[in-house]
This record gives sequence, C-alpha cells and structure tokens, in this order.
Amino acid sequence: MSATASNVEDEVRLLREQNALLQQQVQKQGSELDSLKGKVQKLETSADAQTVAAGENPAPASAAFSVGNVHFSGEGGVAFFNTGTQGANPHSDFRVDEARVFVEAPVWDDVYFYSDLDFATREYTGLNTQLGELYLDFENVSKLFGKEGWLNVRAGRMNVPFGEEYLNRYTMENPLISHSLTDIWGIDPGVELYGRLGKFSYVVAVQNGGGNGVQDFEGDKSVMGRVSYDPNAHWHFSLSGMRTGALNVDSDYTSAVWFGNGWFRSIGSAATTRFHAAAVEGDITGRWKMGEVNAGHISAFGGYVHYGDNDPAMDNSRDIFYYTVEAEQNLPHKFYLAPRFSQILAPNGYPLVGFGNMADYFSGTQTTTLWRFSFGGGYRFSDRLALKVEYSLERGTESDGDHRNHEDFFGTEVVFKF
Repeated sequence: MSATASNVEDEVRLLREQNALLQQQVQKQGSELDSLKGKVQKLETSADAQTVAAGENPAPASAAFSVGNVHFSGEGGVAFFNTGTQGANPHSDFRVDEARVFVEAPVWDDVYFYSDLDFATREYTGLNTQLGELYLDFENVSKLFGKEGWLNVRAGRMNVPFGEEYLNRYTMENPLISHSLTDIWGIDPGVELYGRLGKFSYVVAVQNGGGNGVQDFEGDKSVMGRVSYDPNAHWHFSLSGMRTGALNVDSDYTSAVWFGNGWFRSIGSAATTRFHAAAVEGDITGRWKMGEVNAGHISAFGGYVHYGDNDPAMDNSRDIFYYTVEAEQNLPHKFYLAPRFSQILAPNGYPLVGFGNMADYFSGTQTTTLWRFSFGGGYRFSDRLALKVEYSLERGTESDGDHRNHEDFFGTEVVFKF
C-alpha cells in the first residue's frame, strides 16, 4: 500500500471517530434537554397546583418581558355591552372591560413578590389605576420540617378564598362574558395559608373583612377557607366556608366580598351599627378530553348565606340560597359554546343588583328571587387572543311583588393576554 493511500485511510478513520464522538455528544445533550424539560414541567405543575390550592387569579403563565428578575405580563378585553332599559347599560356602551398588568419577582430564596395593577375593571367606572392583589409569597415553608408543598404562606392583599368561580373570573379564563348571579369574590388585606397533601388541597385566610380596603374598623376579623379533593384528572370537589366578621355600618359600609353584583351591606334601620354575613358553598367540576386535549367541562356550585345585624328595632335576619350550573364544549376549528344558569333565592328580600341599575337595586329596592340564563360562545385565535359573544336573560321578583324583566344583556368582547 502506498504512503498516500495509507494517509487517506488514516484520515477517514479519524473522521469516523470524530463523527462518533459528535453523535455521542448530541445524544447526551438531547438526554440532558429532555431531563431539563421534565424538570420544568414538574415545576410548572407544582406551581399550578399551588395556584389552585391558594385560590388566586393566576397571571399569564409566561411573562411578556422582564427587567432583570422582575417579570411583567398583562390581560384584558375590549367590549360592547347592551342591556334592557332598566339594566346597567341601556345606551349600548363601547368600553374597555378589563386591563391588568401583572408584576412578579423573586425576593429571596423561596420568597416571591406578586401584584397586579388594574387599569380598568368592570366593577369600577372610573379611569384611575387601582391596586389589585399585592402580597409576599413564602413558598414551601413546610420544607423546614421535611414536607414538600404542605404549607405556604401569603401576606398582603389577596383574593378572598371562598368558592371557586373567582378562579376563572378574568377575561381569558371565563368562557362567557358575564359571571354568575352570585359572583362571590373580593380582595382584602390579611394572611393566607395554603398547601397540598396528596389529592387534597386547602387554603385558609384571616382578613380585615370590611369594604374600606385599607383600614379595619372592627377587631372581629373575616375568616374563610376551602378544602378541595381531586380524585383524578377528570373530577374536582371542594367545600368552602366564610364569615365576614362584624362590620361597621358607618366606616366599613360594605363587606370586602362582592355578592349579587354588589356587596353584603346593612339593611337595618338608622340605629344599626354592625352587621355580618356567613356562608357555606360546595363546588363540583367534571372535565373530559378528546385525545390529549381538553374538550370541555361541566361545573356546579350551590350555597347558603345567613345575614344578621344588631338593629335594636327589628330582626333583619335573612337566609339566602343560591346555585349555578355551567358547561363548556370545545368545537372543531377553535370554536366553543358555553351555557350557564344561576339563581338566588332570598325569601325575605335582600339587595341583589344583577344586571340591574346599582342605584335602584343596591341602595333601594330589595329582591326576593333572581335568575339568569346565559348562552354564548366564541372563537379562540390562540391561547392569547379570543372573540366572545353572549346573550343573557335575567328575570326577578322584587319584595313588593313587582317583576324585573327589562335587564337582558347582550355583549361581545375581544379578550387578550401577553
């Protein structure tokens, strides 16, 4: 064999060895990448589980942009609303329905900062920026005694952890435009404990309870919580309890909890100085899939509220019952449909606004029965942009026997997050 042929053979052998080494490195990097993806998915799953346990309205999963360790994202909707002549939108309003910016940042070790700034919300008619949630999240405190995820602590302004509808209250999460008649939610300063133990999760909070939002005028705090059970990926159950604590009529004026498109408020005479409400609710959700994709859900909840005050002139106690049934079905080509029926029964009357005018039904006439049937659907361009349309029938009976039948709602909305 000539020297030239030998050199060529050596070069070919060397190239083969180098190629084999490169293939090994690629395979190793691929394995490492798969491992990293698995860890990230595990972390995301853990974070999602803690979010559900904590009962917060989660910000979009991935931040739109970051400045150092501070992450920013947003969500909102632009809409057209119309109601009947006695409704809240009798003149066909174009509006910014929601506009929120979420801010998240690590502080130290497992301590995180979270807040959302509300530029526009459906409940606030002004244009001033409002503070939503703002808290420090001390995650996985239970690791100090060797238990992962059992105990986490939040302190600051947080969602009121009662029921579950508020978990899907933001524009992108809510399949319809409206909410149920009860629509129980609120943001209140306090301390919250939450965690997960196997298939069970819990959240317990002690908060101010009053509608002031900054200062508490009674020492009797609001206490509420929820226990959830997830037997498998298809079913979810929970039981919630709440007491607002004693609230000051003149200083608190209302509770921090939103109810019936208003708040819990005193219905006593001018001599009444304190009022309170207590409630219990059960929730159930069933989900189904088509292949590996979520195809839809059906959920239902029902509850009981007891109102009382210290009116020396009369007994104003009220027992209020409510329930809601909702379904959602995804259709081919990114379309979906969603019906919802909800009803509130207050035999002795209570301020229930619904789609009605706030001045008429929160401060004035009380209602004994109110129901709403909503039907809508939409088209999801992506998980960050969707179009929704809804029509809702709303009917009720006032304490004096008059009927509420001019509040039907029509709306269309483009919702987004980034």
